[in-house]
Amino acid sequence: MFRRLICKPLTLPRQSSPSNLVMLRWLHHAGHHAPYAAISGKNLKEIEKLIQEETKISRDHLTPEIALHLITPQCRLFHEPVPAFNTKKLFKEDPFWAFYWPGGQAISRFILDNPSLVAGKSVLDVGSGCGASTVAALMHNTKYVVANDIDEAAGCATLLNAQLNGVDLKRLHICTENLITNQAIRTTVIKEDLILLGDVFYDEEFEAILQPWLKSLHKAGKQVLVGDPGRHGLTAERRQEMRRLAKYELTESGCIENNGFRFVNVWELRS
Repeated sequence: MFRRLICKPLTLPRQSSPSNLVMLRWLHHAGHHAPYAAISGKNLKEIEKLIQEETKISRDHLTPEIALHLITPQCRLFHEPVPAFNTKKLFKEDPFWAFYWPGGQAISRFILDNPSLVAGKSVLDVGSGCGASTVAALMHNTKYVVANDIDEAAGCATLLNAQLNGVDLKRLHICTENLITNQAIRTTVIKEDLILLGDVFYDEEFEAILQPWLKSLHKAGKQVLVGDPGRHGLTAERRQEMRRLAKYELTESGCIENNGFRFVNVWELRS
């Protein structure tokens, strides 16, 4: 099945497209709230149409308060092998954003259960995917949220999901810059108060790239939360530098869709 093979680490009722309601705004990470890049309106509309055609709206996850466009077992792409999918070139990149990964579910659940965590703060959601954690934060009194994912389709999915859940689009910013590996950006001070990262500790090699950046954020006074179900990159040594804030048990469908992971944790960087 496509879903099983890509797991490394609906139809929406007719309504106004987010592209007609909000410009894709990009937050410059030196703190300038002005557009500096954009997806063309044509591309945005095409991607939105594909997302609506190839996903179902689901609430079968840890955050049923949030409806999301996802590839579920009811979707044809869930059952297609990767080679056939790649040949069709529906999306520019494999749609990892179309699955609600366990780390993202945990962070989103934690935000919904602890609204004071985000109230009055600016939030950066790194590797935002479907935008669930972004939506969860926007449901509460945040200053603004930056949804950061290098796949522009993830940005479109986030806009669709934000509109679907009726959150304030004026407080939503989309960014496709690679904040983790782009050296120029890594040396720039991130302005957001709270940094969210779900399912980013794929392996120890990537962890070696990620960890110095996270430490620099923590040193700069940022609060850093990590959602993780026990991936290889989050070693015992790294966990000693964090404190666990919450532990959740995934739904039955969540366990099946996430390589058997049953539990997922929310960690806070502390050193």
